[in-house]
Formats: sequence, C-alpha cells, structure tokens
Amino acid sequence: MKFLVFTDVHEDKKMIDSLLKRASEDDIDFIICCGDFSEFGRGMKNILTKFDNLGKKMYVLPGNHEEPVSEFLTILSKFDNCINFHEQDFEIDGYVFLGHGAGGFAQQDPEFRVLARKWYGKYKGKKIVFVTHMPPYNTKLDKLEMGHVGHIDYRKFIERITPKLAISGHLHETVDISQKIGKVQYINPGWKGKVIELK
Repeated sequence: MKFLVFTDVHEDKKMIDSLLKRASEDDIDFIICCGDFSEFGRGMKNILTKFDNLGKKMYVLPGNHEEPVSEFLTILSKFDNCINFHEQDFEIDGYVFLGHGAGGFAQQDPEFRVLARKWYGKYKGKKIVFVTHMPPYNTKLDKLEMGHVGHIDYRKFIERITPKLAISGHLHETVDISQKIGKVQYINPGWKGKVIELK
C-alpha cells in the first residue's frame, strides 16, 4: 500500500499542481490531506475539484483555515472522491487510519478524549496510523522558539495506543521533520508531500 500525504499548501497553485501530478501516478493508491489546503477557506471548492477528478480517494482533514468545520463538511459533501476524515476512521490492508483535524492552537479537547476512548476500545492492538492537523505535544514537530505548542491530548492518546505512524502538519516551522519516539514514527509531510509505503 502506498499513499501520498500532504499538509498546509494554503492554495499554492504550484505546490498543488505538483501534488496532483504525483498523486496521479499508478503507484499511489490514495491520498491524505492533513488540512490547511485553502487560505482561510478561499479556493476550497477549486482544489477539491482538482483532486476529485483524479478518480482516487482523498481523505481530507480540515485545518484551522477550513473552519468552521460545518462549512467544510457542506462543501466536501459535493464530491465523490474527497472524503471527510475528521473524527473518522477507515481500514485498508490491515491498517487502521484515525483522523482528527481543525482546532487551531488548542492543546486540549474534551470531545477528542471521548472519541479517543472509543477508538482505543475498538482498535487497541491493531496497526494504526494516526493523522491530525495539529502536532502532538513534546516532539520535534511541535517545538517553536517559545517552547512546545502541540496537542497534549493527542500525545497522551499516542502513548496509550502506540500507532505505527503519527502524521501531522500545521506548524510551517517543522515541515519535513520526522522523529521516532519509542515505536512511534512522527512526521510532518509539509506542502511538498511524502509518499508512504506500508507493508
């Protein structure tokens, strides 16, 4: 299984065209967007139309630029191949993908904690890929000059369920950074995207 994952393109036409070209190649099975593909909502329909026309599934998280989430969901519902991934899960080839987007710089989320308990009960012991817009707390992916700004609840969930991969975006300063902590590989794929192969 191979998929292309990207984040934070912010309506950049050159980057989007490059991602579309790579996503269209035969070895890519599906696409994941970690959010902030628009610029404060501008360009959402146009960008989604381009990816929808590829004929491959793209699982889409809203970033803080796609809030409010209700508007994001309304726009997304018009497309066949662009699928809401926020607070959703899906399974492919024995891997479970869990998605949670939006949230801006919030470090805690009581509603996510409820969902995390449900996911833990359902998927504990499975091979998991956890995908978020905001990075988890206390990694290289959330470290800015002011300190660690990531999501505390995400980090707690990761430590509990131990996914194979934790993929996030949001912070432009940590694009392309990856880090392995214990058994978990953390990555920020950035706007150029990364092709990930899982076996």
